[in-house]
Amino acid sequence: MLLGQRIKEIAAEKNLSVIWLAEQMHYERSNIYDIFRRDNIDVRLLIRFSKVLGYNFLADVAEEVERELWGEAAE
Repeated sequence: MLLGQRIKEIAAEKNLSVIWLAEQMHYERSNIYDIFRRDNIDVRLLIRFSKVLGYNFLADVAEEVERELWGEAAE
């Protein structure tokens, strides 16, 4: 899954608009839409999204790394 898509999903689950997210991140809405399309996101930016959305995106990344390294058995 695209990491940006996961950010979009979490924001939607929390009923947060793109406008709200852009304001919290101090970005233009167009930047947020661009981030939604990204597969890779800088760690510092991902931490900022984690704080704003109250969700640990780094845990999702860690799970993906585990699957990539050790296969589906690593849980």
